[in-house]
Amino acid sequence: MKGSLHIRNGRIVDPSRERDGVGDLLILDGVIQPDGTAVPAGVETLDAGGYVVVPGLIDMHVHLRDPGGRGKESIASGTAAAANGGFTSVVCMPNTNPVADNGGILAYIQRESAKSGVVRVFPTGAMTVGLQGEQMTQIGELKGEGAVALTDDGRCIQNNELMRRVVQYAKHFGLPVLDHCEDYDLAAKGVVNEGYWSTVLGLPGISPMAEDLIVARDILFAKQCDWDVHIQHISTAGAVEMVRQARKAGIRITAEATPHHIALRDEDIRDYDSNFKMNPPLRTDADRQAVIDGIADGTITILATDHAPHAKHEKQVEFGCAPFGILGLETAVPVYFDLLYKSGRMPLSAVVKALTQAPAELLRLEVGTLQAGRPGDVTILDLEREVEIDPEASLSKSRNTPFGGWRLQGDAVATIVGGDLVMNRMAGDRFLAPGS
Repeated sequence: MKGSLHIRNGRIVDPSRERDGVGDLLILDGVIQPDGTAVPAGVETLDAGGYVVVPGLIDMHVHLRDPGGRGKESIASGTAAAANGGFTSVVCMPNTNPVADNGGILAYIQRESAKSGVVRVFPTGAMTVGLQGEQMTQIGELKGEGAVALTDDGRCIQNNELMRRVVQYAKHFGLPVLDHCEDYDLAAKGVVNEGYWSTVLGLPGISPMAEDLIVARDILFAKQCDWDVHIQHISTAGAVEMVRQARKAGIRITAEATPHHIALRDEDIRDYDSNFKMNPPLRTDADRQAVIDGIADGTITILATDHAPHAKHEKQVEFGCAPFGILGLETAVPVYFDLLYKSGRMPLSAVVKALTQAPAELLRLEVGTLQAGRPGDVTILDLEREVEIDPEASLSKSRNTPFGGWRLQGDAVATIVGGDLVMNRMAGDRFLAPGS
């Protein structure tokens, strides 16, 4: 029966219901059923004994490159990679070509996602026309076509009055603001973190202050407007501390971390490998530890990837000329669960919450929970599984990951979207296309 599945004997971890225990889960016609519901004849049963069953993972920071960049990624390939990595929902950024700054582009994304998407796709709309930071978009039009948030990700509005008005209008339309925090004067066209390694390698540096200054600004706007402003891919100790104090003061500020900013540091660029080039750049080990501390103490509430595919030829150039960005959808689960849970830094439920309930609540989504009546999106994890990351095994069109060859513990072994099993490697490695 399509959209129906009976998951048995798994350890169910659902932070939204404070549940952690062995049990069964029934999905009928794409919807989670109340505990104790009789299983109709003909419903497929999946034995999850020995595995962890959690709400479908949500990645709220993904670049699908569609429209305009299908050589790097498409909605079809990007969502296949998401399913392969255990994600049932992705939130796509608007820096496409054309930019998703109008209802027509968002309508295209919705149509293409319905036609070729393997997992759920939630689009965002640009804050400014063409991501130019000069003229605010028609926010009502974007919301009408399904935008779940506003962002100029990859760019940062430098005009403070314009940014303040964006937050005010976003509040009126009920859309969170997601901000890439970078002061361009302080960033000074750098390509790596400003510090010892930028000096040794002779590469222009990006000052941590470039991030800190805009984070401070955004906190002030969140406070004045009493609205949700979300700091994307936070990377500096200073930014983490400012967010920590702002949240203690009750300001509506949130932040996300990425796998690379908790696993890597600026010295990892010493071989000039452009697969370690991203923006914000890899920071010092002290910054890395501060981000981990921020996740552990609840300052940083969301774990994302900033999945940013690039073609091989784009990355196979001089470090300074290569584009920013790395893959993340298929490596995030091993990195996060190994470094945060297996290391003992966080309880399992806290890591799961940061990948499910927290992003769903910020974006006002119905997913991210195993509550009865909600969409039947589920991820099954094997936290004992040893994985070696192989870039060539990726379902993305691109291969730009710094994690090739890493050995980690913990992985997604099944992805279920609306009751349909779209990825299953519980009994071997196989990806299931929709309808298979």
